[in-house]
Amino acid sequence: MAEAGTSSQTRFSIKRQPGFTTIAIVCFLMLYAPIITLVTYSFNAGTSVAIWEGFSWRWYEAAWQNEQVQDAAARSLIVAAFAALIATTAATMAALATTRTKPYRGLTTVYALINQPLMVPEIVTAVALLIFFAVIKVNTGYQGLGYLILAHTAFCIPFAYLPIRARLEGMDLSLESAAADLYATPWLTFRRVTLPLLLPGILAGAMLAFVISLDDVVITEFVKTPGQDTLPTYMLGQLRRVVTPEVNAISTVLLTISVVLVSVFFFLNRRKR
Repeated sequence: MAEAGTSSQTRFSIKRQPGFTTIAIVCFLMLYAPIITLVTYSFNAGTSVAIWEGFSWRWYEAAWQNEQVQDAAARSLIVAAFAALIATTAATMAALATTRTKPYRGLTTVYALINQPLMVPEIVTAVALLIFFAVIKVNTGYQGLGYLILAHTAFCIPFAYLPIRARLEGMDLSLESAAADLYATPWLTFRRVTLPLLLPGILAGAMLAFVISLDDVVITEFVKTPGQDTLPTYMLGQLRRVVTPEVNAISTVLLTISVVLVSVFFFLNRRKR
């Protein structure tokens, strides 16, 4: 008994290893020091991104009044909203089809195909979409925003799929079985039992897809046509010309939106426990 107690007390823990705290602090500094610097200099009164000249809201006001920023921000929100909506709908159907069925040969292949955008380098996806949409443009003449929405949707589906599938796998099947025993149709069971329980996962997947779409640069840069800049591609263009704290201000706003949505995603995921 004494030996068992001793072994349980001396169980291996990474937190007790020499240097763990130091390494953790260094990692956090490397991760967040550049972000803190960016946010700090977004309040710089001067035009330099490296020399502090006092506190000011100047660059936030400049970004707010910049018509190009307004157009790019509106376009980003429209694309992200539609992409998140379509991707979440498709991901929900895919999650239901892969979890509410008996295992069959090829199910692993289906998982791999759904999650392929996560495994393939984003630049490869961007080039493939560029070629695919170029063929459609030549044959239809359509040059609208639909290409960006479809491209973002294709890339966001696996990000929405993962939390929705995780939520479905953690749900109690006995509730759905009970509804079926009470002669509920499959649609009624889904609407009254499955969907309410699945809603936190759907919301989490939608917010994650929205953030991914809102922050995307590579796919947008390849697929967009002239005059279709989103906020990230507008910022990239500005960095190629002249760098001012206005870019820092826009980055800080995007960072705030992303942090808020990811935090909500985290708390929604905790609800399933």
